[in-house]
Amino acid sequence: MELTVSLAQMDVALGKPEANLAKAWELVIEAKRRGSDVVVFPELWTTGYDLKNARRYAAGLNEGHFARMAEMAKENNIHIVGSLLEARGGRYYNTAPMFSPYGMVGVYRKVHLFRMMEEDKYLSPGEEVPVFDLRWGKCAIAICYDLRFPELFRRYAIAGAVVVFVPAEWPHPRLAHWRTLLAARAIENQMFVVACNRVGESARERFFGHSAIYDPWGEALVEAGGSELLLTATLDLEMAERVRRRMPVLADRRPDL
Repeated sequence: MELTVSLAQMDVALGKPEANLAKAWELVIEAKRRGSDVVVFPELWTTGYDLKNARRYAAGLNEGHFARMAEMAKENNIHIVGSLLEARGGRYYNTAPMFSPYGMVGVYRKVHLFRMMEEDKYLSPGEEVPVFDLRWGKCAIAICYDLRFPELFRRYAIAGAVVVFVPAEWPHPRLAHWRTLLAARAIENQMFVVACNRVGESARERFFGHSAIYDPWGEALVEAGGSELLLTATLDLEMAERVRRRMPVLADRRPDL
């Protein structure tokens, strides 16, 4: 089974959702023209880290920017992943939905909040780690800082996920960490790690891009540079099963110890 993915590596205008949505529409149209099945956006791609104003932007899953994201998926007959600010039960979350052309497949709410950018001050952590069973196979979502927690990706692997999508706003100067962690999560779990990072500057932070896709051997299939672009690649998803059969790491675990 092949899966064609586009990574929408974009600059995010802080607190300017209409400008970001307009740019996203153009990227989705181009991704569809390229034959992509999925387009992945960065973390908080409609607003950036304007968390002090989370109440202004956040919406329920069927409202606001979520509804616009669903519309993009439907009109372009494509799946879309990327995180937004969600309002739920009087709290706010960094939430990554996956939309298909037919509606919402499911959502992942970021479970590890990044205190260095005050996420823990304004947002609540998610409490679920779902795996989505789609026509191309099982997949899951992690968001940015989640990359530093290998147990999350191991749980996804045990549940059968062969792809994890990672929307991110990963800043300078930690490019070496970004590359190392993406490769490590792919190698140790024998899965594809599909990561879209933003570029540009906001609130004294610089974001370096380098969106990438790593295969189950930990090889980078593609990697972007530091400017805006749409990066597209086709994944041979059966590779994950071949690698897992050849080197049965998951079967050789010792959870009893």
